[in-house]
Formats: sequence, C-alpha cells, structure tokens
Amino acid sequence: MRGVTKFKDRQSQRFLSADELQRLTGALKAAEDAGVNTHGLNVIRLLTLTGARKGEIEGLRWSEVDFQRACLYLADSKTGARMVPLGAAALLCLQGLPHPKGVVFMFPAASDPKKHYVGTPKVWEAVRTAADLPDVRLHDLRHTFASFGAAGGLSLPLIAAILGHKDVKTTQQYAHLADSPVKAAADRTAAAIDGAMRGDSTQSNVVRIA
Repeated sequence: MRGVTKFKDRQSQRFLSADELQRLTGALKAAEDAGVNTHGLNVIRLLTLTGARKGEIEGLRWSEVDFQRACLYLADSKTGARMVPLGAAALLCLQGLPHPKGVVFMFPAASDPKKHYVGTPKVWEAVRTAADLPDVRLHDLRHTFASFGAAGGLSLPLIAAILGHKDVKTTQQYAHLADSPVKAAADRTAAAIDGAMRGDSTQSNVVRIA
C-alpha cells in the first residue's frame, strides 16, 4: 500500500534454542531409523553445523571439499566464490558420507546421478513437524549458527566471514583475517551447536543478533 512503511518480518530473526536443537536431533535420528531419505537428513545436519545456504549444501560437489584443510571451496555460491570453514562436527558428518566412484555431487539425485538432490524441503517438513518446530524454516538454521557464534563471543565481522556475508563494507572489515582464526571460530561454533544437539546444558546461552 502506498505511503505505508513495510516492517521487516520478525520471523527472519528466528533461531533455535538449545532445547529445540535437542528436539531436532531426536527427530533426525527417528527419521533416519524410519528410512527417511538420508540425503535430506544429512543436508539438514550440515546446514545446522556450517551456517551454509541450502543450495550450497544440496549442490555440493566432492571436488569442492578439502578434507585436509577442513573447508569447502564454493565456486558458485549466492554471493560468488567463497570458502566455508568446517568445524570438527561438520567434517565428521562429511567424512561419513558414501562416495561412489565417478559421482560428482555429494548428494546425487536418485533419478539422475549427474544432477544433485533437491528434496530437502520435503524432508524438513516431516522433521520439523516431528520436532514440534512448526515456525522454523531451513534458513533459520543459518540464523541459529550465527546466534551461537555471537553467544560464543565472536565478532559480527568474523561471523560474516564464516557465513559469506554479501555486504561489501562488511567484507572489507574482515578481509584482513587469516584463514586460521576463521576456521577456529567455525569450529568453536559448530562444537557449541553439536554440544547443544547432544544435550550439553552449558551451550544453552544463545543471544539474538541483527
């Protein structure tokens, strides 16, 4: 409507608490035991532990994973080429995935292995219902990663470096950061989330960031 200011949807600020992460973990395990598509479940786990975007993980290629340096090198992310540091929990998840010979994508489509899997939203609907998280979107897992990073004392520029922030001014602020502190920060954040998912009460102090 003309002349009316539109306010940002507060849902965009949604993140999961430690208790909700525990429920998510239980729902993921139950879904796995019930035979739900493992691609979708592992994508959800990686989104939670990396703060990456859905498309970045669903379309992940084996050639983009550097297990030795514990990072992803994404040539075509939403904001251009970028590096995604991997915490120990995320790296362990990736190392446990099968790698059939000649398969390009980490999560190949069942109908055509030359294409990547795109069914995570359908799996997420079932998982979030089981976890009683009706208002949580897949993208909120990214917000959760950022919130845990802030709760752990990371600066916003450092969190932006991990998430691949698209704002040029923010990029300039953290451009001088070496890979090592960025990776260390990602590892601490992933460890905090992993601890919360396993029921570690010391990880429940989460703060909201803009």
